[in-house]
Amino acid sequence: MVLRTLIVDDESIARRVLREDLEPIESVEIVGEAEDGRSALTAIHDLSPDLVFLDLQMPELGGFDVIRRLQPGRAIPLIVIVTAFDQHAVEAFEAGAVDYLLKPVAQDRVAQAVDRALKLTPRLAAVAQQFADVSEIADRDAAALTRQQIVRRIVARSGDEYLLLNASEVLAFEADGNVVWIITAKKRYLATQSLRVIQEKLRNTNFRRIHRKALVNLDHVRKLTTLSSQRWLVTLENNQEFIVSKRQAHNIRQLLSW
Repeated sequence: MVLRTLIVDDESIARRVLREDLEPIESVEIVGEAEDGRSALTAIHDLSPDLVFLDLQMPELGGFDVIRRLQPGRAIPLIVIVTAFDQHAVEAFEAGAVDYLLKPVAQDRVAQAVDRALKLTPRLAAVAQQFADVSEIADRDAAALTRQQIVRRIVARSGDEYLLLNASEVLAFEADGNVVWIITAKKRYLATQSLRVIQEKLRNTNFRRIHRKALVNLDHVRKLTTLSSQRWLVTLENNQEFIVSKRQAHNIRQLLSW
């Protein structure tokens, strides 16, 4: 399968470098380039690309402005964000991007982004509809719906890569100083937000605060051990243990009411 691909960046050198990285990939057909947000919207409308490599920092209309102006009901392409700054990663994934590349971009990361897009293409209609839904609720007054998107996909960082995890595969979040770790069955990843923000976004899910430094997924609790009348020891499926604070004991006792 060949992905019809559009390159959007206000810097001609950046467009040329990205084109040179994409041209050797057999599954990519470059159908055009755009140098700003307005021409990007026109190109997406006229060329109907399957995949867009989209720069965030552009004059007048930036990358997120382009995303918000894509019209639901039309064919919406898969989006790969390309930027020199990493602070927008979470917002990019919330907006439906399939990957997030930091400049200068290595050719193998470009190839990985294309491969990820290829894997999503068989269900492109569903992805496009999800993307359209997010575009419609881009305004902050739709925070509740946005939170539902985040619950389904949790952004984790591993080195210079950003990974999208299903909420069901996360066992716990653990704060260590200014760092928050995402704990899965086999590996730990860096979170991109504070524990307080994560707790708020995971409200009304099976994640519970059990300590000022820990948030656990009740679906992955294997054992509860009483340490005192108001103290519990929680053991997760990976055998990691957490002590529940007295203040948060009510969040874990509900597991015994079956």
